[in-house]
Amino acid sequence: MGYAHPMRTVVLIIIVVLAAIFAVLNRHALMFGHTLSLGFVTYTGVPLGLILLLTALLLALIFYFWAGVSRLRAQADSARLLRDMEALRVSLDSQEGSRFAQLQTYIDERFKALGPGTAPTRGPELEALEARIDALQRDLNVQLAQIDDYLKRRLR
Repeated sequence: MGYAHPMRTVVLIIIVVLAAIFAVLNRHALMFGHTLSLGFVTYTGVPLGLILLLTALLLALIFYFWAGVSRLRAQADSARLLRDMEALRVSLDSQEGSRFAQLQTYIDERFKALGPGTAPTRGPELEALEARIDALQRDLNVQLAQIDDYLKRRLR
């Protein structure tokens, strides 16, 4: 995507240079007078070759700028999509944070329901469960950070 614009410029410069060389080499033929009829009016002594050459160069310039506008539209669409993805990521991140908070609240409520002496006692199952929850949360945070970094790179 980053090489399309300079390549287009190089191609346009090559076309203009070749047309200029062609015009210099064939200046007598390009300037030769012709009769030009537009249907309602007729002109004599018009350099028709020069007019056609300039028309071709004008069409090349129009195509060049049209391709640039198309490229800008594609970049705008891509940026809009990336902004939407960033908003979705932030939303999912906040939802996941609230789910972890709900899980912690649920676990605390379950300990309270088991009895007052159960919560301070840390059995191997509880430690394994807490370690697993912490590992899942760290893994999720790493993945969200990677997505965040990717989106920030793409939005620049």
